[in-house]
Amino acid sequence: MAYKIFGTIDVGSYELNLKIYEISAERGVHVINHVRHRMELGSDTYETGNIGVRMEDELCDTLLDFKKILREFGADEYRACATSAIREAHNTPVLLDRIYVETGIRLEILSNAEQRFLGYKSIASNEERFRDYIAEGAAIVDVGGGSIQISLFDEGNLVTTQNIRMGTLRLKERLAEVEERTVRYASVIEELLDNELKTYRKLYLKDRDVRNILMMGNYLGNINQFIHEKQPGENQFTREEFMRLYDYFIETGHQAIAQRLGIPAENGTLLTPAMVIYKRLLEETGAQNVIILHNDLGDGLAYDYAEKKKIIIPHHNFENDIIESARRIAKRYSTDRAHTHTMEKMALTIFDKMKKAHGLKKRERLLLQIAVILHDCGSYINMSQSSECSYNIIMASEIIGISDREREMIANIVRFNSGDILSFEEVAAGSLLVQAEYVKIAKLTAILCVANALDRSHQQKIKDIRITFHDEHTMNIHVNSLEDLTLEQSLFREKTEFFEKVYSIRPVLKIKKAV
Repeated sequence: MAYKIFGTIDVGSYELNLKIYEISAERGVHVINHVRHRMELGSDTYETGNIGVRMEDELCDTLLDFKKILREFGADEYRACATSAIREAHNTPVLLDRIYVETGIRLEILSNAEQRFLGYKSIASNEERFRDYIAEGAAIVDVGGGSIQISLFDEGNLVTTQNIRMGTLRLKERLAEVEERTVRYASVIEELLDNELKTYRKLYLKDRDVRNILMMGNYLGNINQFIHEKQPGENQFTREEFMRLYDYFIETGHQAIAQRLGIPAENGTLLTPAMVIYKRLLEETGAQNVIILHNDLGDGLAYDYAEKKKIIIPHHNFENDIIESARRIAKRYSTDRAHTHTMEKMALTIFDKMKKAHGLKKRERLLLQIAVILHDCGSYINMSQSSECSYNIIMASEIIGISDREREMIANIVRFNSGDILSFEEVAAGSLLVQAEYVKIAKLTAILCVANALDRSHQQKIKDIRITFHDEHTMNIHVNSLEDLTLEQSLFREKTEFFEKVYSIRPVLKIKKAV
């Protein structure tokens, strides 16, 4: 049986995790070793904004130990990722350089959207259960040290996903002084959470039936152990069971509960914020059943690796979830759905027929599709400056599964669709984008401009589109239509000049009157 040994390193807010997996087509993704090292990196970041020198030293030493273990297990490959504790630190670039110089590990900083998407993928490692979980109204709740991610599903489809910056460690750090001065510590945490959760409910839970909550988080194992002391192995409970045990937890105190469960006292301090978060989420969603998931970021990284290497073939279409996330943003800003649908068809047809000319891959095709979906969302804010407004909306929005760099690429594609493209130096100022990404932006913008020109009237006059090449410098766009395309013809040349500059290919519109 052929298999791969793959390692994952997760540098979290209060713990470093090394997991080693055996991955094969026959057995899927299987954990063979798991090493934890408790380290509250988030305490430095959330309190001071920087990772301190002592934390840096400990982090590098631990990563060297992890690398040694990876070698001992003969890992073919590994992926090392960090989340909010390092993502939000002011000294991240210097820290990443030091880590690489001292350990040889290139630590990848995941955007929140990437992190949660991988967590969501980790659930799908059990395909059959995953499909059952999301078949009816459900919420996946991922509680980390820095934030809470809530993803809503309906009839097997991702409806929306939102992030609330109120994780267990962040709450603990913000209320450190309060805990020492009051016996109402849990109530104070609730007050801090309430405004965010009530706003979330008003915007996203109105008229939505959430029957089940699927919970993810580092302290859920301890909470599950507490709830199911007499039923080890169980991972489900009802709302009533949780509320009863919540009252008992508050009455008893986290120190006594931690001692009873046999967990370190420092871990116990995070149990109270975790319990309060889960209680309030149950109350706001109205869910009656809770399912605890023992998945983490490492599992998602391993599943993602197995999927990309084609060792496993997923039944769930994760790319569709990314697209649906973009469609929800477009819907929120009342974009013209019929126009967008027509543009998608035309832009993707052009992209597919130009593979040799643009040299781009499937991922860039996805970025183009998202750019088409969101290209006119700014009209909701200001019709005369829609491109700039669209840019700002996209930069301020979270699209699950899309990195911060990819989001910036999409935002620029949309911005340049209706205006002059800026130079690389102008785009790169205050940005992390490199020249290769700028070239991709230019290539995709050119395609978007042509697709937009073909439905300039927003009346979907063109029903069919076919692409042929007359020679290496001429692309014929054959369209069928029953309607007058005078507007499209008159503006086509104006909107396609940039395309010719980018590709050295001149688009020519060939109109055939449909019968």
